[in-house]
Amino acid sequence: MKKSDIAMLILIASVSVIVAFFVAKAIFGDVYSGSAKVKTIRAISSEVVEPSSEVFNKSAINPVVQVQINGTK
Repeated sequence: MKKSDIAMLILIASVSVIVAFFVAKAIFGDVYSGSAKVKTIRAISSEVVEPSSEVFNKSAINPVVQVQINGTK
């Protein structure tokens, strides 16, 4: 390749990068510099609340006990 060919390739590549930059800026726009309002949550405490006695009591159904329904294996 001649020096003029290499110079032409560098020129074309440079122009392509500049055009791509402005096209991308036109499509995606500028960076948003405004502010946004977000919700905050309350702090998590290490306090444990006792479970409801209506659900967790001695006569409640135990889900880990296997139950066999008649006619099935």
